[in-house]
Amino acid sequence: MPNFPIVDSHVHLWDPTHFRMVWTEGAPTLDKPYGVKEYAEHTAGINIEAMVYLEVDVAPHYSLLEVAWVAERAKEDPRLKAIVANAPLEYGEQVRAYLAALVQASPLVRGIRRLVQQEPDNDFQLQPRFVRGAQLLAEFGLSCDLCIKYPQLPATIELVKRCPETRFILDHIGKPDIANGPSHSLQPWRDGIFELARLPNVICKVSGMVTEASPDRWTIDDLKPYFETVYEAFGEDRVAFGGDWPVCILASSYVRWVETLDALSASLSDTAKRKLWAENARTFYRL
Repeated sequence: MPNFPIVDSHVHLWDPTHFRMVWTEGAPTLDKPYGVKEYAEHTAGINIEAMVYLEVDVAPHYSLLEVAWVAERAKEDPRLKAIVANAPLEYGEQVRAYLAALVQASPLVRGIRRLVQQEPDNDFQLQPRFVRGAQLLAEFGLSCDLCIKYPQLPATIELVKRCPETRFILDHIGKPDIANGPSHSLQPWRDGIFELARLPNVICKVSGMVTEASPDRWTIDDLKPYFETVYEAFGEDRVAFGGDWPVCILASSYVRWVETLDALSASLSDTAKRKLWAENARTFYRL
């Protein structure tokens, strides 16, 4: 376990009885409230000094209301230091009013995420209007979280190239197919990761790995080649820990995930460990 305070760059909080979340319906483990109280219980014994809230794909009508709700949760737990909100980047220039409303809604809003992982078109984010929406984020001082699946890496690389003034962070290491083993997806994903890492305006979030592995039988050895690839590609200044709670509990307790990443990063220097666990997220999200 890290022997210093850490920053969780990827926390979800939700209450499906308050906002509709279609994707949790019929999933008994997730279709229930997870607030700051439950987060504190699940992370007991871990010294978390700050956390970043990531939008939770509420039904579209609730997206702006989500920010206000999360700002209230920050009053319950002041460790909640930043909000990454949803935004329809595919609206292009028309997203300006929405982004203005977001930054006015709470000073905690530091970035946006427009989920792309479920889009059937792997080039969805290369629509001219989507690219323009992503470019506009820089004008508002907002970063962009990239939540994709690994076949969407080529389009993601091109998007980042077309938005040199926007700061990006790749969620869940690009969601490689860990469950089917390195022979299935490691090489194409690895090639994409190294190409993406050559772009200076993007960093990588070490999160979501356990849910991309076999949920009930993954081991640290299953995750090792993926962590090592990310660390080799991005280096110690551009990787950041994320818990992905409560989604992570589909495959692991929060404590087990922290212990696993602690073991994977055991050979790093003390300075590099502090960057992975806290400093890089603090810098990226301006905590």
